[in-house]
Amino acid sequence: MTVDHTALAVASVAVPLEPGISLPAHNHPQHQLTWAPGAPFTIEVDNLRWVVERSRALWIPGDMDHAVVPHSSSEMLSLYFEPDRCPLRWEVPTVVDATGLVGPLLSHLVDLGTGTGTVEHRARVTAVLWDLLKPLSVAAIPTILPTDPLALRIALAIKQDPADPRDLEDWSREVGASVRTLSRRFRAETGTSFSSWRTYERLNAALPMLGMGQPVSRVAHAVGYATASAFITAFRREVGTTPAAYFGGSGALSTLTETPTPTAAG
Repeated sequence: MTVDHTALAVASVAVPLEPGISLPAHNHPQHQLTWAPGAPFTIEVDNLRWVVERSRALWIPGDMDHAVVPHSSSEMLSLYFEPDRCPLRWEVPTVVDATGLVGPLLSHLVDLGTGTGTVEHRARVTAVLWDLLKPLSVAAIPTILPTDPLALRIALAIKQDPADPRDLEDWSREVGASVRTLSRRFRAETGTSFSSWRTYERLNAALPMLGMGQPVSRVAHAVGYATASAFITAFRREVGTTPAAYFGGSGALSTLTETPTPTAAG
C-alpha cells in the first residue's frame, strides 16, 4: 500500500471544554477536522451552527472564522492539515460520519500526537481515515440576530430562554413598539418572520440536548413546546427529518441554505 506522507496532520490536539467558557471566533490557515468523543459541543460559523457529537465530526476549511460553544464538560479532538497537502477540497464546513472506524481513528491519531510513533504508522492510519471520511447532508439552522435595538432585545431574551411563551403582541407591550414595527424589523434584518426566527432558535437550543441523549419529550418542554409531537412536527418541517433520524444518521437531510456539494480530490 502506497501512502502519502505529506498529507499528515501538522497538529493533533485534545482540548477540554467547560460549560460557559466558549472559544471565541478565530481562524487558522490549516483545515480542521474536529470531533466530540463524549458530550457534544457547537461550532458556530458566521450565522450557522453545527452540533458536533459522537456520530458526527465537522470539517472546517482553513482561514474560516469559527467559535466553539460547549454545553457541558466535554473534550474536543482536532486534527489540522495544510491545505496544499490535503487530498480533500471541501470549501464549506462539512459534517462527516464519525461512526464505525472514523471516531477511533481520530482518537488514535490524537493520542499519537505529532512527535510520537513512526511517520509510516501515522501515514497509514491517516490514509485509512481519508478513505473513510464520508460527508453527510445535514441542515444548518440559521441564527441571524436583528440589529435594531428593540428587536435585538427580544431576540437575546429568547436566546436566554427559548421556552419563553410570549408572542409578538406581548413583546410589543414589553418594549414599547407596535407589532407591525417589530414584525417588519425582524423580517428585514433576519430574513424571516418573528415566528420562524423563534422556531429556529428553539431548534438550535434543542440540538445539543438531543445530542446528549436527553428524551425528546424533555427537550420539547425545555424549548417551549407543549408536546413532543408538536416539537417533532416543527423539527421535521424545518430540518427535513425527525430528531431520531438526525442523530442516528439515517436518511438524507434537507438543508435550509444552499451549500456547495463537497468533493474529494481524486
